[in-house]
Amino acid sequence: MPLRQPASRRLLCGLASLLVWFSATALADSRPVLGWVEKGLILPEGVAVKFKLDTGALTSSMHAENIDRFEKDGEKWVRFDLDVKDINTDKRVDSRVERKIERELTVRGAAGKEDRPVVKMKVCLGTQVYEEEFSLNDRDDMLYPVLLGRRTLEKLGPVDSSRTFTAEPDCAVQAGND
Repeated sequence: MPLRQPASRRLLCGLASLLVWFSATALADSRPVLGWVEKGLILPEGVAVKFKLDTGALTSSMHAENIDRFEKDGEKWVRFDLDVKDINTDKRVDSRVERKIERELTVRGAAGKEDRPVVKMKVCLGTQVYEEEFSLNDRDDMLYPVLLGRRTLEKLGPVDSSRTFTAEPDCAVQAGND
């Protein structure tokens, strides 16, 4: 007949196993801890702007002006002006961009509801290039031209709300867009 360990010893062994598992999981996530505001690059232009890492938003958002919807090859597309100030050079960068609309997003707020196009854009944060979905919106009145929502944040790693500008963008600027 097998000997049973006392309940306290089984509990202690179980807790030790959990501690080892949590430690291994934490060590396996070698992604850097980012601040709630980071400098990033909008690609392919390579313009440096402030990104707000916003855990309260689900979808990321990017500043866009003069948004025109059109059809191309039977699909919905959008053309817009990316007019932002590069925080490295203090110069305005104005670029006309065209992207396929991935989906529509309805945003509800105090002013009512608004439909926004969502497109894929490439951005650089730290040493990584990410191709993410961004809703397009005129963010001229906002402090941050790019807002990164939870769908993007889950790929980036942990965010420390007490820190800012922890990762200098260092990605090879990619010409063109696939």
